Amino acid sequence: MLDLDDHLTLLAAGDEDAFGRWLAGAEPRLRGSLRSYAARLDTEALVQEVLLRVWQVAPRHLPDGRPNSLLRLAVRIARNLAIDEIRRVRAEPMDEDGMERALAAAETGAFRGGSDPLLRRILAECEEKLPGKPREALAQRLASGGGEPDEILAERLGMRLNTFLQNFTRARKLLAECLEKNRVDLAAELS
Repeated sequence: MLDLDDHLTLLAAGDEDAFGRWLAGAEPRLRGSLRSYAARLDTEALVQEVLLRVWQVAPRHLPDGRPNSLLRLAVRIARNLAIDEIRRVRAEPMDEDGMERALAAAETGAFRGGSDPLLRRILAECEEKLPGKPREALAQRLASGGGEPDEILAERLGMRLNTFLQNFTRARKLLAECLEKNRVDLAAELS
């Protein structure tokens, strides 16, 4: 890998073109360092914040003699911001079947408070936002109530089993993100 610190002198002087060249080399590694946080956080917003901070700190940054010192600093900043954000929102990953239980509970009114109109509206809005195929896979799984194998549900939709499972997984992930953005604490609602 190229030593991106070659751009540091010009970057520290405020050269936007040097920052662009540094960014072109650094961005894939920076994004990769945040991959494990992508399911729980808005990593795009984190990347933008990190880049702003790198731009601000570059004039004061002193290389440590090893290659890519500014990139290593950016990765450290990104991870620290991600950890801070997770702590701030206290986002807990949902277990494998949690989303399915939540959706089934919503269908039967088993959420605490059973008829919470705001919660039902948020859930309905989140379901409506799902793309077509994931929404269809989710609807089939919910309609079956766990009584039919996925092979039959997939066949009913004209999908191969693997495609059906991918669409259902995507629907679950998108639905969880939407509910989280709307500050719905599913663990509390299901207890």
